[in-house]
Amino acid sequence: MEKNNVIYSTRINDDFTNGRELLKNLKNNVTIFGSARTKQTNLYAMKAQKLAYLLAKEGINIITGGGDGIMQAANRGAFKAPVGESVGLSIDLPFEQSVNPYTTKQLTFNYFFSRKYMLVKYSKACVIFPGGYGTLDELFEVVTLTQTGKMRDGFRVYLVGSEFWQDLMKFIENTLVNEKMIDPGDLDIIKVIDDIEVIKEEILKI
Repeated sequence: MEKNNVIYSTRINDDFTNGRELLKNLKNNVTIFGSARTKQTNLYAMKAQKLAYLLAKEGINIITGGGDGIMQAANRGAFKAPVGESVGLSIDLPFEQSVNPYTTKQLTFNYFFSRKYMLVKYSKACVIFPGGYGTLDELFEVVTLTQTGKMRDGFRVYLVGSEFWQDLMKFIENTLVNEKMIDPGDLDIIKVIDDIEVIKEEILKI
């Protein structure tokens, strides 16, 4: 048991140390989340690629989970831009590719919790496209960190895909707020929007 604890502690330390070393000099970052299962021809994947390109062209580094789907699309967009870095922070999974080929900087993590933290620690905004359990986990992680004041001042959270997110937002507004599980002002943490040009312009002002 003690040996296992030492191994876990070492791996956790490696995650945070290596993550900080990779990201510490990247000062202008945006994180993009979304499904690993989305095809590159999907509307949301194409939007993710375009948004990442537009931001990276302005010198903003794009950070993703480094996998397929939306993540690959975003990395591809950033990879095509002349200035911004395309960063992939991946994790080994048996059913998904570890790192897509469109990253200029990459790191593979041992644990989800350390990876999630590093995905947003150095970013000024987070853009979340449609996804499954992993994307929802990342969404609520970053919303909770923002709600509790653990993110940098002015940090923004965008949800792209109003039709996809509408039922979740109704639950948050009609149940969580009405049951006083969150404050009405907590709704302002999230902005649901489909216009990536507006997202780009708002992020450039942060």
